[in-house]
Amino acid sequence: MKSFVAVLLAGLLAGSVHAATAANPDAAQVKAAHDLMAAMQAEKMMRMTAGMSRYASPAQRKEVMDKVINLQPELVYNRLALPVARLLSTETSTEMTSFYQSSYGKKVLQQTYNSAASLGPSVPTPTAAEKAALKKPAYLKAEKEFKANEQAINHETFVLLKQIINGK
Repeated sequence: MKSFVAVLLAGLLAGSVHAATAANPDAAQVKAAHDLMAAMQAEKMMRMTAGMSRYASPAQRKEVMDKVINLQPELVYNRLALPVARLLSTETSTEMTSFYQSSYGKKVLQQTYNSAASLGPSVPTPTAAEKAALKKPAYLKAEKEFKANEQAINHETFVLLKQIINGK
């Protein structure tokens, strides 16, 4: 039992050290996160978040959607860059930016933001060259970190949406 407690405390300590370093990302990390948000077309992610949110009335929904549609994309990228930089390493942001700028990554974004409703996730089929690129160790590591933080990124998008709705 003592070893379990020791392992648990060591894990918590390691996590708090990582959180402390991630709390103050450097300029390169923020720039990489900004580039990732641009490559991911984060303004469309904001629209999806606004569209999936609940509203008290159709008028309120229309008001929020009008605000979100009129947002400048660069504002969204700038406002999300710091929170995302706290979540992702520079290497992950850079690798995922490359992915979303690739032809296959653009197909994935197209499917994510512009597809019709479906019962299950539908991902485009990669070509042989794209499959090879998806097997690179750097991409696999980055994708794992990105997937682990995807819900937190979506949460930061929701937080930004609330700030924009409240006029901040």
